[in-house]
Amino acid sequence: MYNKTLAELSQALQQRDTSSEELTGMYLQRCRQFMDKLNCFVTLTEEHAMAQARAADKKIQAGKAGPLTGIPMVHKDIFCTNGIKTSCGSRMLDNFIAPYDATVVRQLDDAGMVMLGKTNMDEFAMGSSNETSYYGPVLNPWDPDRVPGGSSGGSAAVVAARLTPMATGTDTGGSIRQPASLCGITGLKPTYGRVSRYGMIAFASSLDQGGPMTRTAEDAALVLNAMAGFDEHDSTSANEPVEDYTSQLENPLEGLKIGLPVEYFDERLNPDISRIIHDGIAELKKLGASIHEINLPSSKLSIPVYYVVAPAECSSNLARYDGVRFGYRCDDPRDLNDLYCRSRGEGFGREVKRRVLIGTYVLSAGYYDAYYLKAQKIRRLIRNEFQQALKEVDVIIGPTAPGTAFKLNELIDDPINMYLSDIYTVSINLAGLPAISVPAGMLNGLPVGMQIIGDYFSEARLLNVAHRFQQATDWHQHQPAEYK
Repeated sequence: MYNKTLAELSQALQQRDTSSEELTGMYLQRCRQFMDKLNCFVTLTEEHAMAQARAADKKIQAGKAGPLTGIPMVHKDIFCTNGIKTSCGSRMLDNFIAPYDATVVRQLDDAGMVMLGKTNMDEFAMGSSNETSYYGPVLNPWDPDRVPGGSSGGSAAVVAARLTPMATGTDTGGSIRQPASLCGITGLKPTYGRVSRYGMIAFASSLDQGGPMTRTAEDAALVLNAMAGFDEHDSTSANEPVEDYTSQLENPLEGLKIGLPVEYFDERLNPDISRIIHDGIAELKKLGASIHEINLPSSKLSIPVYYVVAPAECSSNLARYDGVRFGYRCDDPRDLNDLYCRSRGEGFGREVKRRVLIGTYVLSAGYYDAYYLKAQKIRRLIRNEFQQALKEVDVIIGPTAPGTAFKLNELIDDPINMYLSDIYTVSINLAGLPAISVPAGMLNGLPVGMQIIGDYFSEARLLNVAHRFQQATDWHQHQPAEYK
């Protein structure tokens, strides 16, 4: 049963082939069996899950169930969950029990989904390998000597290992798509503002966006139906109508115009990855799509722009963790200044400190214009180039990551090369566009993801292209041998 997709499980529940209580018990058993091996959970909420499962079964029996009722899932430990620890992968919040539910948590709860637990993540979502967590690194189910990607590495790992059919993730510079690529699953980053950020602990407020991590595009569409929508509690939430994201899945791809950015296929890309992506594009061409070469010249500046804008916003957002109101507090402070300095020094990890220092520097007097203001101007150029390209083509396709999953500790002391692992994803966040990563092949026994980028609020089109690709290929059905 754990090999079934979310859509198949929904059908099985509706047909009474199984119950939510049976499904939840089975997934919890798999979580207990493999969680230590992968280090993928911060919290397993067994009693809470079984109570939700029993309530879901009552709804199903009463004929009041929706398509997601009774299906188990997990949340990245960045979403506040009422009465349950929300750590953000940090010592700073190791003792924090959220007093309310994030909007995404409430929406999926209202849809009848069953929360199995909270997944491990890079500290405050800052990382590309899930090695910066206070709770230690998450391991890749395909190879335990390799990283799962980050910062939603725990969510990606549990879906790939079939410990759950679906997990939530957040994407600030690629943190849904890059781990989805490295773990061989489907990860969707919606348009900025499409999914509420209320209750999602902030890293960089103009970039953060929540989204679903699933095995298939069809599953992602089902979940996005519940996650998307305007939220009056979130000032950045988009007041746009929510369509049925499953309604266009089967649409034919005849006439689809695919843009291939010249800049995505240069010498920085592993030639074997390039071949796999071109093979994937060839499958779409067979389905009726046409290929058009496009240029995104400012995309080469996306990494330096991102690592000015994101740390600047992070330094502001993380100023609230001062040891006074909530979170970690140092022992026996001598005075207020000592309380601030030691609480933050002891509570934050190395990568978080690095980004706070960078962000504070670029916002300081004398450097704001030279760095932050200039970065925002280039950000606008990046956005304009995408908008111009998407007037000429329907979607843009390229690699999700420049390579496959790298080894643990390989880049942890080399932050520049670590940051470059997001080279194909950060520009999409800077522009606020939606994008999806789907499994497109294997290289030396490791998954490779293909990224499909669309115009604002074109999630239905992206899911349609991804779904038709998955109907024509079977890469999304591959799974790590140890977890079969």
